[in-house]
Formats: sequence, structure tokens, C-alpha cells
Amino acid sequence: MDLSTNYMGLKLKNPIVPSASPLMYEVSSIKALEDAGASAVVLHSLFEEQITHEALELNYLTTQGSESYAEAVTYFPEPEVYHLGPDEYLNHIRMVKDAVEIPVIASLNGVTAGGWLEYAKRIEEAGADGLELNIYFIPTNPHQTGVEVEQLYVDILKIVKKEIKIPIAVKLSPFFSSIANMAHTLDQNGANALVLFNRFYQPDIDLETLDVVPNIFLSTPQAMRLPLRWIAILYGKIKADIAATSGIHNAEDVLKMLMVGSSVTMMCSALLKNGASHISKVLEDMQKWMEEHEYESVRQMIGSMSHKSVREPAAFERANYMKVLNSYR
Repeated sequence: MDLSTNYMGLKLKNPIVPSASPLMYEVSSIKALEDAGASAVVLHSLFEEQITHEALELNYLTTQGSESYAEAVTYFPEPEVYHLGPDEYLNHIRMVKDAVEIPVIASLNGVTAGGWLEYAKRIEEAGADGLELNIYFIPTNPHQTGVEVEQLYVDILKIVKKEIKIPIAVKLSPFFSSIANMAHTLDQNGANALVLFNRFYQPDIDLETLDVVPNIFLSTPQAMRLPLRWIAILYGKIKADIAATSGIHNAEDVLKMLMVGSSVTMMCSALLKNGASHISKVLEDMQKWMEEHEYESVRQMIGSMSHKSVREPAAFERANYMKVLNSYR
């Protein structure tokens, strides 16, 4: 049975790719993911703020005592907030590449089309097999139009495409007014893959301290419904590969995402909850299902239940809305 798939021009032995998470902080845990069957890994992100903070800190050291230094450095979080600084991140890529045989995809997280994107070249030089652009942007300016927000994503992609030759994936949020058009635009501007969807972490309020605090919840399988719909709609309409993320916990989730058109499925919460060995269980269950249903390969099922392939494509659109409401008892 052939579980192999292609993603970003990389040939992978199966469609299970652990996504960015604390599991990527240590080489030993990444090696454990490989041993459990992971076909590639996406490292935790290097943040724009980390790179900018380092540049400001260097400027402070070289201008300390003069009138030229502004206290803007205090705007950025303290270095210990992050696991690794920019140079340590590059060294981490090298160490991971030495330790594992599977492809290693690095991640850059930022929101502006600034000089931090030049780090993409250093990431490539460190040995990364691909780069995921995690553009985590919350547009709060009421004068900023949707067109301007979309152009920011395109500009970032264009800048990085000029810097590196390794394949690039763009991780998207589900909040564009026209997801299909945004996907098409990024595809036309050279994205090798799109990752659907970025799960923005929402703030909470501590009623005792009256502070705004971060609050992270692991995903549930219900979270996969949104990317499932859009992957099904986009499959066959863009050339870029599609990666599914959010809510993928078991073999059934993986199979569904493949059938609607994803090339790979990315896991995070399920691995944080169950450990690296969970990958082996998912792969075992996948193969069992494929044998029972006479599938010979993963590629045979990719896109078989997409918008363009199913008998009733309207099931992915508005018509399904009325059916769902009427079906509840």
C-alpha cells in the first residue's frame, strides 16, 4: 500500500506532518516524531518581533550613552519570552537536519513587509527544505481596507520569493471576504502550498486581576469542518498544494481531509495530548481502513470527494445550510 504524497514539491512517505508546536523545541522530540512515522515537520515560528528586537538591541549596544537611542526596544517582549533567538533558531535548523532524514520546514511569523523577511535567505542557507509563512495579522485600523490587508500577504510572499529557492507555503486565516480569490492570488504569485487554516489564539480576561491574558485551548475534531469545506472548494482551482490543519485528531479526520483535496494533514493538538506515538496509531488505522475499502494509495483518494468530484457540489455551499437546519431534531 502506497501512503506517499507530494507537498510543496517534496515527496513524503505519508500525509502526516506535525505542525509548529512546543514539540519542535527539542531535537529529541522531533526525532521521536520521525520514529513514530511523521513524514516531515514544521518547526515552531521565528517571529518578526524577535528579529526586530535583536536589531534594536544591537543598535542599543553600539549607541549606548548617545542621544540617538530611543526606548522603542521596551515595546518588544523580553527575550526569555521566546524559546530561541534568531541565531539560535538557525542553529536549531542545522541540528534538526543533522538528526533526522525527513524534510524540515521552517516557519516565519510576522505582519509587515519589512527587513525581517531577509531572514528567509538565512533559513534556506541553514538547510531548511521549505518555509511556511505564518502571517498572523489582526487588522484593527478602521481606515485599512480589505484590499490593503490582502495586498500585505501578497507583498510578503513576493519579497520572500525573491530571496529563496526552496518552496514556500502560506498559512491563511479564514477571515478574508473572498477566500477563493485570496487563494487564487497567492497561487498566481508563486505560493507552492497553502495551509488552511491558521487558528488565531483569542484573548481572555482575568476577572480577579482585570488583565487581558492569553488563553490557549487545544483544538477539537469539530474545528476541521471549516478547512474541510474550503479545501474541497479550492481543490482543482489552484495549482498550489493544500495542507489541512485544525482539528485533525485521528485517522478518520486524515482520510476526510485527503478526500476533499489536501496533500498533507498537519497535527498539533492531538500530538500535544497523546504524544508522538499517536502518529503510529493514526497510520495503522489509515492503512486498515484503506485495505477494507480497497484503496491502493493515498493519491487515489486525494480530491475524490472535492467540490468538483462529488455528485452534489452544492453540499459544500449555501444549499447545505437549509438541510442542516432542517435535519436537527
